[in-house]
Amino acid sequence: MYKNRAGRPGAVLAAVAVAQFTVALDMSVVNVALPSIRAALGFTPVDLAWVVHVYALTFGGFLLLGGRAGDLFGRRRLFAGGLAVFGLASLVGGLAQAPWQLVAARAVQGVAAAALAPAGLAMLTTTFTEGRARVRALGVWSGVNAVGGATGVLAGGLLTEYAGWRWVMLVNVPIIVGALALTASGVPAEPRAERRDRLDVLGALLATAGTGLLVYGVVRTDENGWTSAATLGTLAAAAVLLAGFGFAETRTAAPLLRLGLLRSRWVTGANTFVFLAAAGQFAAFYFVSLYMQQVLGMGAAATGAAFLPFSAGAVVGTLIGTRIAGLRTPRAALVPGALLAAAGMGWFALISPSGSFLADVLGPSVVGSVGVGMCLGPVAVAATVGVAAREAGMASGVLNSARQLGGCVGLAALVTFAAAHTGTRTGPAALNDGYSAALLVTGALFLAAALVAVFVLPSHRSEAPASADPAPLPAETV
Repeated sequence: MYKNRAGRPGAVLAAVAVAQFTVALDMSVVNVALPSIRAALGFTPVDLAWVVHVYALTFGGFLLLGGRAGDLFGRRRLFAGGLAVFGLASLVGGLAQAPWQLVAARAVQGVAAAALAPAGLAMLTTTFTEGRARVRALGVWSGVNAVGGATGVLAGGLLTEYAGWRWVMLVNVPIIVGALALTASGVPAEPRAERRDRLDVLGALLATAGTGLLVYGVVRTDENGWTSAATLGTLAAAAVLLAGFGFAETRTAAPLLRLGLLRSRWVTGANTFVFLAAAGQFAAFYFVSLYMQQVLGMGAAATGAAFLPFSAGAVVGTLIGTRIAGLRTPRAALVPGALLAAAGMGWFALISPSGSFLADVLGPSVVGSVGVGMCLGPVAVAATVGVAAREAGMASGVLNSARQLGGCVGLAALVTFAAAHTGTRTGPAALNDGYSAALLVTGALFLAAALVAVFVLPSHRSEAPASADPAPLPAETV
């Protein structure tokens, strides 16, 4: 546990929030810059997609390992190391002179994010006690996560247009320096454990290979198709490896993921919820961005700026959700939040080829973003209810994995769905039809998440998960 003299909870929250903002920002900041990157470095059309895909691949593949490594070797140590590597990779990527250099830098960014993201979330859950203090802290974490994702589109457009594509990578460097300064000044060093469990090497290999293959198979469906031999073979191999991982975890004394944790309705319900919500949110961002550029004819900078109302709405929703969850339970915020998000996505599905930003984007952005914001903090709280402090990294890794995998699978599946709906037709009207159909499905995903919250999550916070150590360690409050 943290000592009062060893660190400041406010500094811990600030450091983790800044780091999470950067991780979320880099999920989307390069998207708008891709045409400029291709022209400058000479990417082929097929290879260009790896600038985006490799970050998702390494981030998703190493999350479980990153979460458990923080529990075993020290969350502050892993968090600070992840920040330093992320910043260095951003610098190298911004100075890249060849395609392979940028792709390699993005891959290292993903590995670093997989180390620092679960370590940061675990630091919050062990620094702030359960109840209102933790709800407020996780509300801030979730708010910057949402704002970072939405800001990525805006920052990518503005930086590419006015500063050059290299700044979509270099912009991370000063942010990371700030996060490292906050970590050094206010995040306490953890005492050395009297007995440290050995890392589950077999589990780490199986989990990393299995989730990596799963993400790889999904993100390459844009080229191979869902029913191709390459996709089916990759997904089958991922299933075998992940099944082997589950079996291996029952045979080790110090598992990477203690399967008993998943018997909790809180943990299972929260991770199912976040998988569905991330699938809907990631896909909605993608299709609304395409609608504004390819149907309404808006430029990159204007498209990025159009996401500002979504960012503002997400902040408002986070404040509302945090208050509700603090006074009652996470479930009390997740149900109305998911329903409101579903309504916003359903409204998006009414987009028209002859529409406009004011008529077709602004209204659903406000409604949907408030709903999404209401879900972000409470679902993180739900996923850690009753979890022992020494397993906080494990639970955080699972939550981050569910979010990342949901986003990858949902986006890939709905891109295929939209393309099938459009068929061989071309032109703005045809594209609009495909985007509209996909956005309707994103609404259904949030509706399914609401049903999970109603029927899976406990109605009372006292229903805690089966834990190897039921009593969480005492921690600081705000």
